[in-house]
Amino acid sequence: MPATPEIWQCQTSNCGYMYNPDKGDRKGKIPKGTPFSELPEDWKCPVCGASKKIFRPMTVPSVATGTK
Repeated sequence: MPATPEIWQCQTSNCGYMYNPDKGDRKGKIPKGTPFSELPEDWKCPVCGASKKIFRPMTVPSVATGTK
């Protein structure tokens, strides 16, 4: 089973943009497959312009294994 990509969400009050490494960031010229940790330090949110420091990892619910 492939690993779930780590999604990071912008925490500014009116944004909520989610960086998904599977999609990258076309506006910022970040190619698909680039993990958040490898984004340049000067990368900004493509929606609100917030710095990388404002982003927090999202928890992605795991798929049930079928055991109880």
